[in-house]
Amino acid sequence: MLDTASLQDTQQHQSITILGATGSIGTSTLNVIAMHPKRYSVYAISGHSQLHKLAKIAEQFAPQVIAVNNQEDALTLASLLPHDSTINICCGEQGLIDIASHKHVDTVMSAIVGAAGLLPTLAAVKAGKKVLLANKESLVMSGELFMDAVKTYKATLIPIDSEHNAIFQCLPTNYEYANPNASGISHLLLTASGGPFREAMPDELKNVTPDQACAHPNWDMGRKISVDSASMMNKGLEFIEAKWLFGIHEDNIKVVIHPQSTIHSMVQYKDGSVLAQMGNPDMRTPIAHALAYPQRIESGVEALNFFEQANFTFEAPEPERFPNLFLAMRASRLGQAATTALNAANEIAVEAFLAEQICFTDIFMVNQAVVEQMHSPTLNSIEDILSHDANCRALASEMVNTIISEATQC
Repeated sequence: MLDTASLQDTQQHQSITILGATGSIGTSTLNVIAMHPKRYSVYAISGHSQLHKLAKIAEQFAPQVIAVNNQEDALTLASLLPHDSTINICCGEQGLIDIASHKHVDTVMSAIVGAAGLLPTLAAVKAGKKVLLANKESLVMSGELFMDAVKTYKATLIPIDSEHNAIFQCLPTNYEYANPNASGISHLLLTASGGPFREAMPDELKNVTPDQACAHPNWDMGRKISVDSASMMNKGLEFIEAKWLFGIHEDNIKVVIHPQSTIHSMVQYKDGSVLAQMGNPDMRTPIAHALAYPQRIESGVEALNFFEQANFTFEAPEPERFPNLFLAMRASRLGQAATTALNAANEIAVEAFLAEQICFTDIFMVNQAVVEQMHSPTLNSIEDILSHDANCRALASEMVNTIISEATQC
């Protein structure tokens, strides 16, 4: 995954593009960058709809380029910038690809949520950039093709999700991709908080509201990721991501519920040792680690105080309470078409739930049905993947519309 010999001198100044600058990961990235102005500068940023926030970021960090959704957003953003601004505003998917692959960019933070992050992240990889990967959907959708591109174009890939970054920190520095036996590795242990419904009875989940699902006990995240965390789909997607990031078979990945979110993940070795990465639940820690790797820099996160910690507890996830997690594990075994279908269906279903069109438990029903019907095609190219993704979204939308027509409310 990571060729340390290919890393640039991290004391050298890095020019950074942030895909998804207005989200929680983007905000945390900017926070870390602001602490180290001599090491990092922002070349470009992108944002989905928070145009006022983009303008404020531009005022503080002076990027050369901002990418937005469309021409209408570009005109609105231009009106929010100073009249003498020299910032270039670009639009759409091509704009994202351009700022991710530009020759003046050293590092790309891929923090767009969902399938929209795939093509710009892949463009950064093909341009040989140092890619900080927070967009797990890139690997859920394209897995082997994505990792082959990392190798072919000699890109540097460092995971940002707290769990995968923790595993990366616990692996030996000479870890050989797809050969855990050579390093004596037995299992990767992905920790999960269990979200807001960890102790809820399964029959109580049908009536939960979007606000309840978004009330994560430990992490401050966007609404889509918060819903995924509540359903444990987020951990399922991370399970699939870990398979490809580290070249690990599904049998050697376990999910462990750890409500305190202090241990961010672990690596279990054949000699009985378990290495764990710990810290306060704050995304600035893995972001700072990835930005400066192999060095360490200040992140703004307070050190963990062991004398203030509650007991560490661990639980096994239950299929009845978290069926989306186990569906994701099954999809991983079925192959690329299944994981692409799962991600597509889940994005459609979660969007409908947040719009209060379907129930929380309907998310699993839609996801399962789409995976069962759409897991068999062979996907040999990015074009195949995008076509399959579109077909799965169309099917998921039909199912959502059926649910809506059968019941006016949950």
